[in-house]
Amino acid sequence: MSGPTVRRRRLGAELRSLREGLKHTTETVARNFGWHNAKVSRVETGHTAAKPGDVEALLDFYGVQDEPRRQALLRLARDGGQRGWWQRYTDVLTPVYADFISLEADAKAVQTYECGFVPGLFQTAAYAREIISALNMTEAPEEVNRLVEVRQARQSVLTQPSPPEIWAVVNESALRTRIADRPQVMRDQLQRLLDLSELPNVTLQVMSSTTGPHPGLSGAFTILSFPESQDHDVVLLEHLTNSLYIEERPEVERYSAAFRRIVADALSRDASLRLIRDLKEESS
Repeated sequence: MSGPTVRRRRLGAELRSLREGLKHTTETVARNFGWHNAKVSRVETGHTAAKPGDVEALLDFYGVQDEPRRQALLRLARDGGQRGWWQRYTDVLTPVYADFISLEADAKAVQTYECGFVPGLFQTAAYAREIISALNMTEAPEEVNRLVEVRQARQSVLTQPSPPEIWAVVNESALRTRIADRPQVMRDQLQRLLDLSELPNVTLQVMSSTTGPHPGLSGAFTILSFPESQDHDVVLLEHLTNSLYIEERPEVERYSAAFRRIVADALSRDASLRLIRDLKEESS
């Protein structure tokens, strides 16, 4: 899956929704612009990249006057073919990971549940190196170093202008991970969590190890929401050997409901920060 693919699907779904809301057929739209009918269909399914000029014309035709929405959709069209900083790392990034980074950069909100380790957006370089080495089971220092660089570069979204709202719930067991012979790595990581929790756009909670059954037991997941519509959120599931996007609305809704349940079952924000401070003291 290439970087622009999900963007094209999101844009196409929005354009299709606008057309259907006005009860226009693809033939009507194509005839108005002198296009072949197949062009409208391919743009709406994401099989063809829509040119910004075509998108602007469609938005005019559909009567979209809301400026923020227009700009969000035009940005999707413009950015779909652009190369992001992550393209420099295609030798170590899977297509899905590169796609995720591009979506994360566009998101207005990120909701994530992690059960095995600290979320990537919150990782220190030293902690990331340990986790990446363990998950990738590789001994190639250059590959690990480049993946650590990627993880650190991703974190620029936390403090960029108009940053996304980040809501993360981390299982307590992830915070009790012991880095062999390097206790300072985990102490620094716990301090990093405390520091980031002070950002106005970051909410951090811990799922206590004493909590009963909850939806997070099925595994980690991340929900990405975007400014142009609430109807096209994306869920990412990551596994050891592959990753999967979930885009069907009913399934995304289930993950959103699961996250709400996880938030309700986790420790409060204040209690979570107290636990993190206690764990840091214990590791000293």
